[in-house]
Amino acid sequence: MLLFRSGRRIMSTSYPDAPLGIRIVSAISGKLCPRWQINRLLWFKCSVLTLTYLAYMCYHMTRKPISVVKSVLHRNCSGVQLPPEFINNGDDVPGGDSTWCDYPPFDGPDSAALLGTLDSSFLFSYAIAMFFSGFIAERVSLRYFLALGMLFSGIFCYLFGVAKVYDVHSLMYFVFVQAMAGMFQTTGWPSVVTIVSRWFGKAKRGLIFGIWNSHTSIGNILGSLIAAHYVERDWSMSFIVPGFLMGVFGFVMFLFLVDRPEIVDCQEKVGDRRAGYRRLDDGRTADAGGNSDPEDLIDTRSEQDVDERTPIIGSINREPVEDDAIGFMGAIKIPGVIEFSLCLFFSKLVSYTFLYWLPLYIQASTTLSAELSADLSTLFDIGGIVGAIAAGLLSDYTGMSATTCTVMLALAAPSLLLYQQWGALSLSFNICLLFVAGVLVNGPYALITTSVSAELGQHSSLNGNGKALATVTAIIDGTGSIGAAVGPLVAGLVSSSGWQNVFYMLIASDILALLLLLRPVSKELKRRSRRRNVRIE
Repeated sequence: MLLFRSGRRIMSTSYPDAPLGIRIVSAISGKLCPRWQINRLLWFKCSVLTLTYLAYMCYHMTRKPISVVKSVLHRNCSGVQLPPEFINNGDDVPGGDSTWCDYPPFDGPDSAALLGTLDSSFLFSYAIAMFFSGFIAERVSLRYFLALGMLFSGIFCYLFGVAKVYDVHSLMYFVFVQAMAGMFQTTGWPSVVTIVSRWFGKAKRGLIFGIWNSHTSIGNILGSLIAAHYVERDWSMSFIVPGFLMGVFGFVMFLFLVDRPEIVDCQEKVGDRRAGYRRLDDGRTADAGGNSDPEDLIDTRSEQDVDERTPIIGSINREPVEDDAIGFMGAIKIPGVIEFSLCLFFSKLVSYTFLYWLPLYIQASTTLSAELSADLSTLFDIGGIVGAIAAGLLSDYTGMSATTCTVMLALAAPSLLLYQQWGALSLSFNICLLFVAGVLVNGPYALITTSVSAELGQHSSLNGNGKALATVTAIIDGTGSIGAAVGPLVAGLVSSSGWQNVFYMLIASDILALLLLLRPVSKELKRRSRRRNVRIE
């Protein structure tokens, strides 16, 4: 029964289709605080935003340890202190053996290539599985999908660390674990973007997504700090601890995440549910008699109801034909999807090359230890938080997402060159230039994977179909993930001939990402010019 006090619903409302944790909280609050009044919509919006934030933070937290642990899997052991068991037993290290402290099979001269293979097995698996993940996500309960994905992602992160505990040295074991981890990591992004888009309207979407997208950088920072804390003592814990936390938070998602407003009777108040369209550039409703370009309009019609009882995989009865889940070919025909997907290919290539190789580069180019190099690398992610928020604000203010990305990409290329040339001169130079690079590299990447993906997933060409968002998000992020797989792989091969060549590759990728957005930028500028002319007339 629903009770009202001054326009607010009492928390004792029963939701039979809600997750178990929500039903328990509702029951307890109804008994202990029967007169407690709460703004249900605000409460559920905050809970969804917080839970999805924590969920994807955990996804990135479990991706980061490998970049930190690389520095101890293979290193020059001549300067490494002998462990206590060697000293107590009187054992001698073989003369001239500079690899006694390395972990086989990464103790040979081809270690860089083998470590690059681990990155590639994760990232190529991630990229390929992402296309299927979006297809599945449109047809399942996203709460189950996300919770199971987090559980298995945590298990495979844990299994990587367990290899040291049980003295496993098989390259195929590590490749298999990384590939499976990459596959289950694809459950995260389509799920969280779709859930947040269901709960939040289109007003200030760039700012909301920009702030919310900081989970990527916070996850990277936490993963770096946890891994750095254990890396020089017992690197297995660098994987075991994040894996355990990932599994715990996956269970929390299962208990408390409300993946659709309809489950708790909030559907009528979420977003703008009027049938019609609004402009992608400035958010205003298109006038029926105006000169609107169909490609510039975003659908604002409501989505189909799917509740807790929807099977995780199976058919869903859909009354309107237009609500059928969109296919791959239909999604790539949406104007802008191809351009932004290819742009993200090169943008994510740059970002993930930093993600996987930055701590090792800092250690190689400076005199810092593995732990301090990992700590310093977090500045790139801190810059990414600022960059994501700045890109979202600029996109909301100007209504020109492609132009915002292009400007930041144009500034990112020289910032990478400056970091490569002068970053190693002093610690202060390294800190400042790394932070600036993080702002400019991660800003476009964050904007495309969040706000732009959400807008394209509700394009007017879908004729009101609300079942395309996860598919479009998966296509854009999947294409970007192929670049994310290529970047670290090429970096591992090229770094042997000099780190400057890696930076030249990254700069070229930024320029290519910029060029791919010239057509959307041209359309945005023409739209802005048309609006200005209309105002003058």
